[in-house]
Amino acid sequence: MNNYSERHSVGVVGFRGYSGAELVRILSHHPGVEVVLLEHRSEPEQRPFPLGHKPPTTIPATVQAMRRENLKVVFLGTPADVSLELAPAILEADIKVIDLSGAFRLGDPETFSRWYKERHTAPELLGEAVYGLPEFYRDAIRGARLVANPGCYPTAANLAIRPLLKAQVIDRSRGIICDAKSGVSGAGRKPSLKTSFCEVTENFSAYGIVEHRHVPEVLQNSGLGEREFTFTAHLLPIARGILETIYVRTERVEKAVDLLSIYEDCYANEPFVRLYAPGKVPDLRAVQHTNFCDIGFHFDPETQRATIIAAEDNLVKGAAGQAVQNMNLVLGFEETEALL
Repeated sequence: MNNYSERHSVGVVGFRGYSGAELVRILSHHPGVEVVLLEHRSEPEQRPFPLGHKPPTTIPATVQAMRRENLKVVFLGTPADVSLELAPAILEADIKVIDLSGAFRLGDPETFSRWYKERHTAPELLGEAVYGLPEFYRDAIRGARLVANPGCYPTAANLAIRPLLKAQVIDRSRGIICDAKSGVSGAGRKPSLKTSFCEVTENFSAYGIVEHRHVPEVLQNSGLGEREFTFTAHLLPIARGILETIYVRTERVEKAVDLLSIYEDCYANEPFVRLYAPGKVPDLRAVQHTNFCDIGFHFDPETQRATIIAAEDNLVKGAAGQAVQNMNLVLGFEETEALL
């Protein structure tokens, strides 16, 4: 572990949410930062603590308080509408923002409004926001002042299909089908009937069929058209993890190792993408509580069908871990710090 002579103060808004709590946990092991908890609620949640336990200190999520703490980066683990409200003022105060919501992931306000069903109130920031998928945008992230942390589903989908699209070995006329499953934490902490225990346990259901708000992230970063990509999300009766089964038809591929070579060329030096031998695929247990995205596939040369399996932890590589990966790039730390 590196010894840093100077520790940077970083703030976390939304630290009580699942992704926010995971973020605080990871940052607490980072030798280069001090974590400041920022309270944005007018009536903060009061949780019970055992006798003798000192609850963490929080400060208001105001620009004045952030300046007093000399924050270098603020993470927004908040809904999109809250991020839209907070981000412009934080950036104006010369503090960098890593936003875990979908507020700044899409390139134009019209696309945002269509998929998020609300008006974008800071369209002037969309042009400078950098999509925070380090495997593809590392150099741009280093110099960014606003990083749009990717959604959990698009992270796995883009890591799985973009190398094959770039190599032009997918028959796009046949379309790509992404059958995705996530643990319940992906829905956040806000109570709802569909994520209550009795609805989820011993059950398995589809949701966001065709119109899931993560679809345009995949299209925007893979270069696919909407007609070429079919996505369905499913809710698993588990706490965390994402597994995506992606079906494609290939062309100009003779054997499975040809596909493996494409992935190896793309991810040879990537610390958080792990590949499996042809015919071997990851499961959720392999990636839970880690910042890895694991990718494996089956290939049938006779029919040119490839079935790709991508697995990740939705709270880590799909959210908080990737946010720390982005922070490491922005602040000049080793990219893997606190993540391996």
